[in-house]
Amino acid sequence: MPAMETITMNELSIRLIAFVTVFGVMAAWETWHPRRRHRAISRPRRWIHNLALFGLNSLLLRLIFPAAAVGFAAFSQRQGWGLFNYLSWPMMVEVVIAVVVLDFFIWLQHVMFHAVPFFWRFHRVHHADLDFDVTTGLRFHPAEIVISMLIKWVAMAALGPAVVAVVVFEVVLNAASIFNHSNARLPSLADCLIRLVVVTPDMHRVHHSIEQHETNSNFGFCLPWWDRLLGTYRATPARGHERMVLGLDAIRDERQCVTLPGVLLLPFKAGADSYALGRRNWTGSSAGGDPHQDR
Repeated sequence: MPAMETITMNELSIRLIAFVTVFGVMAAWETWHPRRRHRAISRPRRWIHNLALFGLNSLLLRLIFPAAAVGFAAFSQRQGWGLFNYLSWPMMVEVVIAVVVLDFFIWLQHVMFHAVPFFWRFHRVHHADLDFDVTTGLRFHPAEIVISMLIKWVAMAALGPAVVAVVVFEVVLNAASIFNHSNARLPSLADCLIRLVVVTPDMHRVHHSIEQHETNSNFGFCLPWWDRLLGTYRATPARGHERMVLGLDAIRDERQCVTLPGVLLLPFKAGADSYALGRRNWTGSSAGGDPHQDR
């Protein structure tokens, strides 16, 4: 299938073009039509440090995992590893199924990063951002990036998806993360419809609330179905999107939350408790309510 071979051979270029395009569109959208006013600190200052962390992570991944997820998927296929290598179906069917199943793996990983104290130490770097925009979707500690890649390798070995399916998944996941971390305002009806198939910014922003029972909701990065099916979905933050406080209640110092050295050292500071999933308190919540009640 020539189209599939082209995608595989030009994986890096395709991912880079997709990233730059989606990032540029969402950055412009949230600038011209923002959902919330930026309140905590200056946007340029946050962007400089968040993008510096993203650049560091990109370099680290290329040094440690030169072939990344796509290369390991190709290796797994050559070894005959994984369930998909024992099934015969059209490539387009495999691509769709692989994207859905791999997205579930990412959902499980995200829940684990909240439930296990060791992993939460690193993941809290993502949540310690004092505001929420496209750069928040790029803000992860290098250790979390490495751990996430190793988990992806486990998924590749277990499933054995075609290389093209992994390329498509990586593009979709990165695009979805930039989209749903943006501060872009969507029309109410559009948000209601889109969040049936893709996680929207309003849906994921709840996950970045300072309230623990809201932080432990809406774990999805791309598909919203897992949260709805498994009881972790919340339609809106209790205080509404305009009044909700973002970040972590125990980490409000800008030197820790914003600067690159502070962010890199954050996992090794005291107080890295897990956000136990049992702490979710739905009393008085809008878990099943109108996702646009605060507009």
